[in-house]
Amino acid sequence: MNTPISRVGLVAKHNLDASAGVLAEVAGWLEARGVEPVFETHTAALVGLPPGRPTQAREDLPHACDLIVILGGDGTLIGMAGLIAQAGTTVPILGVNFGSLGFLTEIQLDELYDSLESVLDGEAQIDKRMMLRARTLREGAIFADRLVVNDVVITKAALSRIIDLSVVIGDELVMRVRADGLIVATPTGSSAYNLAAGGPIVHPAVDALLLTPIAPHMLTNRPVVLPGSSEVRVVPVMNGGEEVYVTFDGQSGHPLQADDVIEITRAERPLRLVKASKRTYFDVLRQKLKWGAR
Repeated sequence: MNTPISRVGLVAKHNLDASAGVLAEVAGWLEARGVEPVFETHTAALVGLPPGRPTQAREDLPHACDLIVILGGDGTLIGMAGLIAQAGTTVPILGVNFGSLGFLTEIQLDELYDSLESVLDGEAQIDKRMMLRARTLREGAIFADRLVVNDVVITKAALSRIIDLSVVIGDELVMRVRADGLIVATPTGSSAYNLAAGGPIVHPAVDALLLTPIAPHMLTNRPVVLPGSSEVRVVPVMNGGEEVYVTFDGQSGHPLQADDVIEITRAERPLRLVKASKRTYFDVLRQKLKWGAR
């Protein structure tokens, strides 16, 4: 990473009181190195920032900073990643884990300053993670347009019966799925809901999309790994009475109507994550999931 860093955005999970002291220390550390800390508005209130210090609304940070430091869990990072993507920028994120799992916020608190130093020195390793653009088309017009890190999930309501989904790639009908739902995931999202639903773990460097049925009615409906360039369309086959929903990274969503189409493609820009220098992807799997343990 060779872009000079002059302004660093500081974002904490909402109501994460435990981060207040760390944020104040990080701000002082940055200022001592000639770098301006810019607090996200709610994070500034958490710290008790005096009036007159620079703050920005969360959605404005991608245009105001050269780097964004997240203190929280994966959900906080995913929300910020969506805002960066919507802003059309590629500002890197340094995620510090204050959550319980931390696949994306993989940098531990005791690694924070070494990681920041490597970014300021231009020596940090930056992971590029594929994102997805998901559009809901309703009556030929775009009803919803979202950018996601992990997955797009089409699923039934809690008390609904099995739903029927038609999956088209390009112009070719690939499969008809009768199941509780369908997950379309990135390699980053392969270790999230996809994994819980029986899908494969896919290394984030692999250029791929994953289709994983949720509790399929037929055992022949198995997960499918597709080229990352694939254009996927999912069409719910609704015969009346079904309640079908689409969710984006588990953070937003909406109900679907008959004849709605969900189009999913690779996003124009990847998410850029500052990588922990002492830890590989497989180290993270072993530590977080006990993957490969006997």
